[in-house]
This record gives sequence, structure tokens and C-alpha cells, in this order.
Amino acid sequence: MMPDSTRKDDANFGGKIFLPPSALNRLTMLHIRYPMLFELKNEDQGLKTHSGVLEFVAEEGRVYLPQWMMSTLQLKPGAIIKITNSDVPLGKFVKIEPQSVDFLDISDPKAVLENVLRKFSTLSVNDIIEINYNDKIYGIKVLEAKPESDSNSICVIETDLETDFAPPVGYVEPDYSKNTTSKSKESAKPSAGKPLGTMAKSINYKELAQKASQEISSFKGDGVKLSGKASKPKSAEKKLEELDLNFDGPPARLELPDGQLFFGFPLVPVPNDENSQEEQKPSAFVGQGQSLRQSKKRKDTKSHESPKPKVQSPEVIEID
Repeated sequence: MMPDSTRKDDANFGGKIFLPPSALNRLTMLHIRYPMLFELKNEDQGLKTHSGVLEFVAEEGRVYLPQWMMSTLQLKPGAIIKITNSDVPLGKFVKIEPQSVDFLDISDPKAVLENVLRKFSTLSVNDIIEINYNDKIYGIKVLEAKPESDSNSICVIETDLETDFAPPVGYVEPDYSKNTTSKSKESAKPSAGKPLGTMAKSINYKELAQKASQEISSFKGDGVKLSGKASKPKSAEKKLEELDLNFDGPPARLELPDGQLFFGFPLVPVPNDENSQEEQKPSAFVGQGQSLRQSKKRKDTKSHESPKPKVQSPEVIEID
């Protein structure tokens, strides 16, 4: 209903109203508390709410309200409303309830609410305010406001306001117990084309581990301590045959003997000669030894001969 020159689109999703200039002249003559807060009352229906003022640019005898405020007061354009100056305490706590489950799609509702509340001066209990975010309108109901007062309203200007969110209207809490039990039953049932068990059973881990233990070891025998006494074998070590390998049920921790690693596949050595069919037994030490001392004798003396020919000195020297 406002002229197009005013910013009615921005003011429609806020908590402030437009009053005529005569209201400003009257308020300046009175000793009122700032910021200016007002009580709006529909005397026919007995409904009331609170708001702030945005500008004093309305025509005389008119006041412009946001659409959600008119719905709260059950007003129609051209209806009579009573507006009085009011004193509302600073708010400390508010509990709100989104009116749609779509509010959960907002990634950061706290930041959105902080930005939206800048357009509001007051919050009244049982009011359903409207906010516009990403070209979508969300309704939010005020369930509780503290400190409590006779006006059932709080001021949200220059105050630290603690906000609590109630579950949106129509939100149903999922039953996690049913989901877990159904998943466990589905995992216990063997699927078509897949064997029942873990990865260790599907790759025959027990056979691979036994083959690895039967391979030739480079170092055999009992150890001897520096004191000369023979070391006792560890009785705590388990053999592969004694291991309790259970491949059914959920995956469990893989216990291996000391000194063994499991990579999920058997180790196949690469043969040195493809044509040779005989298996070569691995040797612990293979190759030629090298001495740390260099030999003083030169084996090849011819290679170090001087390139200049030797000249023999004469036996007798004659002087004229």
C-alpha cells in the first residue's frame, strides 16, 4: 500500500513501522526512552504486539506495517489501530521455532538470524515473524523471551541475545535404533554371488600365512647371550596352527606372530633363469669378499714404466 519511492520490500521483512511526521513532533515534546518502541493494539480483537519505527514519512492519519504484523493482529488495510509508546526491557534469551522443515536447509542459520534481527527492534511472544533468505520466505515463531515482563516482549537493540532453536514444525526425529538393527540383519544375510565372511576368508589368509612360515629362513638355530648362557625360547609365541582364526561375522583385528607381515597376497619370487627348471636354494651370503687393506705388491709393473728411455752414464770422461 506504500508508494513505490519508499523501500517497502526491505521493510516488509522486518519489525519496524512507518509513522507520519506529526508523531515525531509529538514524541519530541515528551520525555520518552530511546530507542523509540511502540505497542500496537487491535482493540476489536484484543491482540497486540510491539515494534520499532523506521521512518516518519507516512501520510497523516496512516501507519504502514509489515505483512506478518498485520496477520498477527488480524488487520486489513484501512482498519483502525491504536499505537502507544512503550518501554520494553533488553532481551537476554529467546527461543524460536521455525514453521517449516525447509529452515534446516540453511547451512548457517545462526549467521542468517543475526543478520535478520538487525531489522527488528523488538520480539514478542507468540509472534510469527517472516524472514527472506535466498528468495525464500521462512516463518519463525517466538516461543519464549527473557526477561519476562507484562508486555511479553523484549528489545533486541544493542544487547547480547542468547538464542535457542526448537525443532521445526513437522520435523520427525529419525529412529536410529531401527536403522542399526536393520543394517546388522542385512549384513548378516549372505548376498547373492558373494561368500559370507570377511576379506581374510575370501583370500585364504590362513593358507598364505602357513606357506610363509614354511619358507627357508636365512638365520636358524638358538641364540646365545653375551654372558655365554643359552637364551630360552619364548613360550608366548603362537604358532599358526594354534591361532584362532574366525572368518565369520564382522571384521576383527588381525593377530600375527612376531616378525611376520601380511600384505594380502602371497610372495612369489622371480626366477633368475626362465629355462632352468631346478629351483636354486637361496644362500645367506653370496659374492666375492673385499679386503680392507690394500696390497703393497704391484701386480702389473709394465703399465707403470717411464715413457723416457734410460741413458747409461759413461765409464770414462775425457777432458781436452
